[in-house]
Amino acid sequence: MNLRTLAWKSLRSRRSTALLTVISISVSVLLFLGVERIRVNAQSSFANTVSGTDLIVGARSGSIQLLLYSVFRIGDATNNISWDSYQTIAKNKQVDWVIPISLGDSHRGFRVMGTNKAYFEHFRYGQKNHLSLASGKSFDGIFETVIGSEVAKSLNYKIGDQIIISHGTVSTKFTEHKDKPFVISGILAHTGTPVDRTVHVSLAGIEAMHINWQGGSKKRRIVRELTEENLQPESITAFLVGLKSRVKAFSLQREINDYQAEPLLAIFPGVALHELWRLMSVAEKALLIISIFVVLAALTGMLAVSLAGLNERRREIAVLRSIGASHWQIMSLLITETVLLTLAGISLGIAMLYIFIFIAQPYIEANYGLFLPITWPSSRELMMVSLLLIAGLLISLIPAYRAYRNSLIDGMSARI
Repeated sequence: MNLRTLAWKSLRSRRSTALLTVISISVSVLLFLGVERIRVNAQSSFANTVSGTDLIVGARSGSIQLLLYSVFRIGDATNNISWDSYQTIAKNKQVDWVIPISLGDSHRGFRVMGTNKAYFEHFRYGQKNHLSLASGKSFDGIFETVIGSEVAKSLNYKIGDQIIISHGTVSTKFTEHKDKPFVISGILAHTGTPVDRTVHVSLAGIEAMHINWQGGSKKRRIVRELTEENLQPESITAFLVGLKSRVKAFSLQREINDYQAEPLLAIFPGVALHELWRLMSVAEKALLIISIFVVLAALTGMLAVSLAGLNERRREIAVLRSIGASHWQIMSLLITETVLLTLAGISLGIAMLYIFIFIAQPYIEANYGLFLPITWPSSRELMMVSLLLIAGLLISLIPAYRAYRNSLIDGMSARI
């Protein structure tokens, strides 16, 4: 009988203890790899949200705050930008295109963004991918809207459905613009970015639904005829800028930041994103440390079980010694058992991770905007699993050495 078969039969005779040890290791592996998978995919998701944009311009605040509300729809702006300032910068000879953004409204928990057709033409995500429509067309009328794929999926919307937009980010019956419903003209294809959870309307639509509105603290201007010309916005929240040459990016940024008409802030998306990750690195390290301690707790538990069971197995070890097993074979048996338990725990933990991702993927994407793809383990994850296996092997040396020291006479004389 070879060593692996003997170790397997020995573990089967102690199946309850072995099963609990495997479950303990698998849970630690699930947490360990789960934190790593979420960290990597969160960074990837954030990095792929916007590409090809040279500058983001908003009211003067902080670069991270501007990035969060303009790109990720998180938080609110401290102030708006006047339409005159927007047009002045848009006409700058260094600017190739601009995408205006107007925020402040919502629909059933999803943010509403006012923009124009330049958004569908110039906005890029991922590896400079274009936005595309899964069905329908872009908005043409004032009260038409294009919704993200997650909005359509979560609320079971289709082309031609009407939606009611609410003022502010909290939807109540007192803030709904019920007198001006929007008709869904298009549904965007899935992007894995905040675009999927955004309701897109025209800037004229944003202005139109606030006309004669009495639900807020401030009554908006009155316009009798709703036309594109009469619905020019007075202000917007922010805008994205694409330049003819990136060489001029720093000079234009400095020019915008020194703008005299009103306090503005221009940021580079990549630089602001790097600052955001530096800010979040503390939380990442804390989660990693917690995961490491969970793994150490599982390995320590396995060591405790092995040492506790070693005294009960003195008779078994003595019998093996009496039929010719050497000290080294006894050590190898205990090491093999521990390695088998560790391998089983790692395998079960990886299986649990993929089951968890498969089940929780739609919920996490819908509620947190994080897409967790089902992919093969990365090289970093394989390295982490290998280190865990090595740690299990090193821990197995402790009970193996204890068994090595047990003599044949001590084992035969032990009272079980």
